[in-house]
Amino acid sequence: MWFRFLAAAALAAAGMAPVQAITPTPPQSPCATPDHRAFDFWVGNWDVYRTGDTKLVAHSRIERLYAGCAIRENWMPLGGTGGGSLSAWVPEEKAWRQTWVDSAGTRVDFKGGIEGQAMVLTGYWKDVLGPGKSALVRMTYTKGAGGAVRQKGDTSVDSGRSWQAAFDFLYRPAAAP
Repeated sequence: MWFRFLAAAALAAAGMAPVQAITPTPPQSPCATPDHRAFDFWVGNWDVYRTGDTKLVAHSRIERLYAGCAIRENWMPLGGTGGGSLSAWVPEEKAWRQTWVDSAGTRVDFKGGIEGQAMVLTGYWKDVLGPGKSALVRMTYTKGAGGAVRQKGDTSVDSGRSWQAAFDFLYRPAAAP
């Protein structure tokens, strides 16, 4: 104790202040903006149902990655084709981008953003309505009661002038294992 006092007194006499330990502050992620956080409501572990039905159709793990710069989906249906997406806010475009890839070899690029209270992403999906029947697909994600998220999909064969319902899923927080 007395050593610290003597060291501080010697430094003060020499006109120097004692050195204090500095704890570095970690740099803030460049992806910490509100635009980058706009799709965070979809992040979680989910049990997925058709809206209005009680039969489980899939599990989905949605996670924020790379210091919050991307959101990755792992879609695990109980039947059918599994796949996943990588989504990110692109500041230069002022838009969200999502790339979907599945085990059937499908790849779709979506673009969009927040519209009102929903995330809306639209992309051209080759053969989505059957062989030779491609369409625009618009996916609308909205927050629901109890932490749920609704994902509604619509298709358009006339460049977005009219839309037809294609799928409607309710993501509920996954039951504990």
